[in-house]
Amino acid sequence: MTSPSLAWLSCPRPRWCLAAALLHQLSLGSAVAGEVDVLRAEARCSPDSICRFSVTLRHGDTGWEHYADRFEVQSLDGDMLGFRILRHPHVREQPFTRVLEGVTISRSIERVRIRARDSVHGYGGAELTIQLSRATPP
Repeated sequence: MTSPSLAWLSCPRPRWCLAAALLHQLSLGSAVAGEVDVLRAEARCSPDSICRFSVTLRHGDTGWEHYADRFEVQSLDGDMLGFRILRHPHVREQPFTRVLEGVTISRSIERVRIRARDSVHGYGGAELTIQLSRATPP
């Protein structure tokens, strides 16, 4: 009996079978990594409405071909308030936390949505809606 890893050698059209096997492996890599989930987030805003976000993400980064590449802060109406580009994969660091600073948010906004994306699926994983913690003006 032929081992499963060499089964393509007994295929009537080895090149086609090899190509199919490679495509299957590539699709497994994407499926394993899935979408990015926002696990935790907190926001602290200064009296002048400049906010700092600490965001924890989880994603099965596989390398440069598939990794969490961005998170963003939105109003509940969907307006973009700020974002952070994640410039490299975090294959061995899961979950991971990153900070976004210097986001000016109107005092009229009390809650925001945090979402993240990856380089293959885009947006679609778990999002969080959080209350903004604001310092009291002097």
